[in-house]
Amino acid sequence: MDSTERIILGIDPGTNIMGYGIIKVSGRKAEMVTMGVIDLRKFADHYLKLGHIFERITSIIEGYLPDEVAIEAPFFGKNVQSMLKLGRAQGVAMAAAISRQVPITEYAPMQIKMAITGNGSASKEQVAFMLRQMMKIPDEAMLPWLDATDGLAAAYCHFIESSRPTVAGGAKSWKDFVRKNKDKVHGL
Repeated sequence: MDSTERIILGIDPGTNIMGYGIIKVSGRKAEMVTMGVIDLRKFADHYLKLGHIFERITSIIEGYLPDEVAIEAPFFGKNVQSMLKLGRAQGVAMAAAISRQVPITEYAPMQIKMAITGNGSASKEQVAFMLRQMMKIPDEAMLPWLDATDGLAAAYCHFIESSRPTVAGGAKSWKDFVRKNKDKVHGL
């Protein structure tokens, strides 16, 4: 593996179905390695689900040895109990990555959709369609669960975001650079 090659695991947290996708990045090119789901519907107890998430994510990490993990941040809904359970599922997936010293980056759902489709309010179907086009994913590799393509989208979003050149001084934009370096910027 050369220095520009890396593996990214993307995770779409869920309490019934958790999606994941793995991409291999070589220079400026990304290709899908695999995608899938962790089906949690057979577990009645929430704590058993959490244990299964930890075991499966750990197993995926050990099997594919990702260099980085990109995970979708929970979407804030009206049901507090659902949010709490989803946050726990995300936290356990993060703990699995932390236990294997894999760096984690979190992305808001809108940021992932924007990176993939150019529209922050795109549907799961639109995200899946764009991923198929951009990554040239064959029909037979597509799964019936959009959670899998959402996990893949998190990984691809991280590839896009981490491949962008940064402005000097760690700034994320020129406006940010100017704000952080007022003493170095004259005439603005």
